[in-house]
Amino acid sequence: MKRSSRSHSSPANTVPANMQGHRMTFGDIFALSTRIFRTRPLRTSLTILGMSVGIGAVLFLVSLGYGLQETVLNRITTADALLSLDVTAGESELIALDPVSVDKIATLPHVAEVSPVVAMPAETALNDVAGSLILYSVKPSFFNLSGLIPSYGRLFGEAEGGVVAREIVVSSALAKIFNIEPDQILGKSISLTAFVSSATSTEEDTISVVQLPEPFTIVGVIDDDKEGFVYAPLSHMTEVPVGRYIGVKVKVESSEYMESLREQIIGMGFFVSVLQDTIDQVTKIFVVIQVVLGLFGLIALIVSAIGMFNTMTVVLLERTNEIGIMRSIGVTKGDVRKLFLFESLIMGFLGGLGGVVLGVFGGFVANLGINILAKSFGGQALDLFSRPPSFIIIIIVFSTVIGFLTGVFPARRAGKLNPLDALRYK
Repeated sequence: MKRSSRSHSSPANTVPANMQGHRMTFGDIFALSTRIFRTRPLRTSLTILGMSVGIGAVLFLVSLGYGLQETVLNRITTADALLSLDVTAGESELIALDPVSVDKIATLPHVAEVSPVVAMPAETALNDVAGSLILYSVKPSFFNLSGLIPSYGRLFGEAEGGVVAREIVVSSALAKIFNIEPDQILGKSISLTAFVSSATSTEEDTISVVQLPEPFTIVGVIDDDKEGFVYAPLSHMTEVPVGRYIGVKVKVESSEYMESLREQIIGMGFFVSVLQDTIDQVTKIFVVIQVVLGLFGLIALIVSAIGMFNTMTVVLLERTNEIGIMRSIGVTKGDVRKLFLFESLIMGFLGGLGGVVLGVFGGFVANLGINILAKSFGGQALDLFSRPPSFIIIIIVFSTVIGFLTGVFPARRAGKLNPLDALRYK
């Protein structure tokens, strides 16, 4: 009787010859772990893609939260603004925020600079159209200490020799009063008429009309459609008597002196607020937003992790006979477990890398679309997505850990298989 000479594609053919009868080395485990990309390329690729989609969703949504936070904070603060205190008059009418009080504050220890603000109602005219506004008289340093950034043009500053030109910065609302686009009002000259109150605690309120002798040139526009106002150099307000200030910006030499200086000024009877307090509140709000957005992305990640767990379970069933052969030639339970854990670890790591690529690309496309839409409505281009390098590293490590965890149960089951039962499995 002739013996059949049919060839068999036995799983034993897939076991490296150099490991038969020996403990598996790291190279053996790595080679067998990456073999799944050759034997089951489509299923493995789809599993990694599913993990990438979940990781990409987390990165996309959380980076959106980071981007929104940076956009808001960049618009309300500068480096100098973080070192400034906002001082306003207290409840007592006996303690006024006047030039004498400002001079006392300026002499306090660790005060780098003071920038007072005078406010008064005013009137101006352009192209035969008159408009009412609020006139703020400030020093050039006020803008840095306030964190103000113009939407169009620039802010006025000191020229050589400390001389400030007759330039002003207006709000976009003032441009609308004159029916002019904010960017078109730059370079125009306007005259100002101030209405100065001389009210004191002992005299009745009287209003003086002061016509400033020379016109001012508009060099910047601040985005504010709610109130028409003008920022003018305090050095050019010599015709306007200064009785009281509505506020003073106080710059501290270092953040370590901020709290002590704050207490000293409060002890003088004034109210003091710090921009950092506002930033802390904004940061807390955005942390909540990032957590909520991250939870939405986590749902997609959980779904992809379930898919990966299902893949590893199917791999275990398909390779049961192979596990029996490996155990029968001397491979230990620990090596079998390591084999499955390495496979899931590699897929999790590659899923994290793919997720970073998808998240970055998705953020780029979304940001591009939003900016095109914003420009079509006359808005400004913004970068709404921010991805700190530390977060990208964390998310790749997180994906690798998720992959590792999805392989723990199949690895334990593979290690517990009885070699004889595994060989008889069909």
